[in-house]
Amino acid sequence: MNQSQNISHQVGQATGQAQEKGSNMMDKASNAAQSAKESCQEANAKAKFDETVEAHIKPGIDSKRTELGDSMSTM
Repeated sequence: MNQSQNISHQVGQATGQAQEKGSNMMDKASNAAQSAKESCQEANAKAKFDETVEAHIKPGIDSKRTELGDSMSTM
């Protein structure tokens, strides 16, 4: 495997790892939001209006940057 292929492979791995971390974070946030929604519904079970929960989630992942991004810019 030449250097270019090796770098491409490493970038692909880093991208996959970042996507996996993002997916895990989104799953955790979704579970937390669902739990909060259920808690609110149980606490206010006697409410006579439609209850909704809105969640704003920022995963903090910059898909344009990878762990290898800085090393590739110097080549």
